[in-house]
Amino acid sequence: MILFSVRPFFTFLIIPLSILLFLAFLFLPSSPFSQNQQPSLGEVDIWSVKRLVEWKPCNWWLQGHKKALPLEPNGYIRVDCYGGLNQMRRDFCDGVGIARLLNATLVLPKFEVATYWNETSGFADVYDVDYFIQNMNGFVKVVKELPPEIASKEPVRVDCSKRKGQFDYVESILPSLLEHKYISITPAMSQRRDRYPLYAKAALCQACYKALRLKRSLEMKASKLLDAIPKPFLSLHLRFEPDMVAYSQCEYPGLSPASMKAVEVAHGQLMAERKPWTGEVARIWRQRGKCPLTPNETALILQALSVSSTTNIYLAAGDGLMEIEGLTYTYSNIFTKSSLLSGEEFTSMHGNTKAALDYYVSINSDSYIATYFGNMDKMVAAMRAFKGLYKTLFLSRRGFAELTSQGLKGKELMQALWMLHRDDFVMGRGSALSECFCEFKL
Repeated sequence: MILFSVRPFFTFLIIPLSILLFLAFLFLPSSPFSQNQQPSLGEVDIWSVKRLVEWKPCNWWLQGHKKALPLEPNGYIRVDCYGGLNQMRRDFCDGVGIARLLNATLVLPKFEVATYWNETSGFADVYDVDYFIQNMNGFVKVVKELPPEIASKEPVRVDCSKRKGQFDYVESILPSLLEHKYISITPAMSQRRDRYPLYAKAALCQACYKALRLKRSLEMKASKLLDAIPKPFLSLHLRFEPDMVAYSQCEYPGLSPASMKAVEVAHGQLMAERKPWTGEVARIWRQRGKCPLTPNETALILQALSVSSTTNIYLAAGDGLMEIEGLTYTYSNIFTKSSLLSGEEFTSMHGNTKAALDYYVSINSDSYIATYFGNMDKMVAAMRAFKGLYKTLFLSRRGFAELTSQGLKGKELMQALWMLHRDDFVMGRGSALSECFCEFKL
C-alpha cells in the first residue's frame, strides 16, 4: 500500500484555484475596476464616469452632537486671521472649535488689513454676523461686544501659529485663558483635533459649513453674477498669478517677456529669498507637484478629460492672471467677474469681497475644477459635498509632471492623463475634506 499526505496535494490545488478565482472576479462585468466599467479616453466626459465613493457630512454632526454650554465660561477668545479670505475662514473655523474646547466665549474675529491685497474688509464686511450668532446657538456662545470690565483692554496675544509638532490647546493655551480671561490666537496648523470631544468638532463643523454665509448685500451681488453666467457652466479655479509663480520657486522658461517681468516684480515685493530652483533640483521640485499648472497645461488636461471646447467656463482667479491665451485658444467661452459686473461695481471691491464672489459662484456651479490645492479649493470641495454637488475635481500637478517627464506626448499622454484623473474621480481621491465629512461607498 502506498501512503501519501493529503495536505500537500490540496495545497497544490488550492493555490492555482485561488489565483484563477481572483482573476475571474477582477474581470467580471460587476467588478468596479473592470475595463467594461471604466470608459476610455474620448468615450465620455469625466463627469459621466460612475463614482464609487462620495463624501457627506457625518451623521454625528448633522444630528447635533451638543453638550450644555458652561454657565461660567473660562474667558473670551478672539481669533486673529491672516492671509486671503479662505485662509482666514479656515483659521476662524478652527478657532470656533478651540473656543468650545476650552469652554470660552467667542468674540468676533479680527481680519488682517493687508496693504498687499488692497484689503480693508473686516469680518462683518463679508459675513452675516447675526445669522452666524443665531446658527451657533447651543454650539458655542458668540458675542458682538465684550463686558465693560474687559472691553477697555486689548487681548493678551498667545502665539500658537508657528509651533512645531502636534499642538495641544488644552495643555498650552487654557492656562493663559484662565489667567488673563481675554486672549487672542491664530490657530496652529498642527493642532491635535484627534483629542477634540465631538461637541467641539461639531462646533467647528457648524461654523464652517452652516453658520457662515455672505452678508446680504454681498450675497445679492454674488447671486447677480451667478445669474449672468450662461448655463450650464464649469467654474475653473486657475492659479497662475505672478505672486503664485514667484512663491512656487518653479522655472517657466517659456513665459512671455511681460509675464517674466511680472514674476520678477513679485519676487522683489514678496519674497526675494525664494528664488527659482534650477537644474536637477528644479526637476525634482516639479515632479513633486510643487509647480502651478499653466493655462496651456490646464487646457491640455481639460481636453484629455473630454471637456468640450464649447463649455462655458467661469474663471475663478485673482487679478493679473498670466498667459491666459493658452486657455482661451481652445476654450473661448470664458467669463470673469470683471467682464460680467459693471466697472463701478467691480472696482469698488477689495480682495476679500472679490474672493467671496468666486467662492459663491464655485459652490453653486454645475462643475468645479481646481488647478491647485489651496484653501479655497478645500472649502469649495467641502461645501459642494455638503450641498450634494459631486462634479468636483482637482487636477494633478504631480501626475502631469511625472507623465511629461517620461516623454509621453500626443494621444499617449492624453490617455494617461485621462486614466489618472478618472481613477481619482471614481474613488473620490484628493478632496481633502475635513473631519466633518465621512466617506460613503456607493
